[in-house]
Amino acid sequence: MKSSKSTQTFLPVLSLLITSTLWGVVWYPLRLLEQQGLDGLWTSLISYSSAMLLGAFWLWQDRQPWRKHPGALLLMMLAAGWCNVAFIVAVLDGTVVRVLLLFYLSPFWSLLLGWLVLGERPHSTGWLVFVFAVAGALIMLWDPSIGMPWPTSLSDWLAASSGFAFSVNNVLVRRMGNVSLRTKGAVSWLGVVVVAAAGIVVMHQPLPQVASSVIGAAMVLGWLGFVIMTLTVIYGVTHMPVHRSAIILLFELVAGAVSSLWLTEEVVLPREWLGGALILLSAWFAASAQKAEMA
Repeated sequence: MKSSKSTQTFLPVLSLLITSTLWGVVWYPLRLLEQQGLDGLWTSLISYSSAMLLGAFWLWQDRQPWRKHPGALLLMMLAAGWCNVAFIVAVLDGTVVRVLLLFYLSPFWSLLLGWLVLGERPHSTGWLVFVFAVAGALIMLWDPSIGMPWPTSLSDWLAASSGFAFSVNNVLVRRMGNVSLRTKGAVSWLGVVVVAAAGIVVMHQPLPQVASSVIGAAMVLGWLGFVIMTLTVIYGVTHMPVHRSAIILLFELVAGAVSSLWLTEEVVLPREWLGGALILLSAWFAASAQKAEMA
């Protein structure tokens, strides 16, 4: 029994750390694909369409949840699709630091929606950990030259709405705990395909003139990257209060900073190390709280 409870604590935390790490480094293959002529919308469509080769089979096998939760699954599909596509377009068209700041308002949305929709209220210690985590994110991302992080352009609004959609999706994932992991994953992939395709049509994006190897690389990214990233985040969020999982997911910023240090000539500033340390400390406290709750 004790071993089972330890597993119930360890696996969700591990899943969130895996997905955060992968999201923190996925910018690099996306940048390489963009340099080869494949922009964010087309990369999203191709990568997630390849994931849907598996997802379509799962959705066909698991048709029952659509009869029980049609509205919630449709909302999850749209939230997941908008979250991914809006974020990618915002990063490509806007100021990256502003985009990240506005997207990472998501812990606030997760806390609010978790409280209102799920009735998950953090204790006093949970509030303190939440403040430390958000402070760490602000220390890592804040740059006085960008001004106050209020939405003032289309890319800003896309980033802010992406963070909100991410929180909505996580709350729905948590709420539908009886729906299988693979069904929720397939619904998320379908949402990205639908929103990306709609974006390509609305923005009159031409067919990309790229080599077949680039298309193949985007498909591999879907299979080896986005499939794992989606399933791990869904597993972690399903088994942990959303205000707590939102804290651990901020580890993506740490992974992003470390990966940029290794893969590019960018320098990680002392304040970024400080912010990262606060996020790591907060994630450790959140994991400890989860362990204590399951004991």
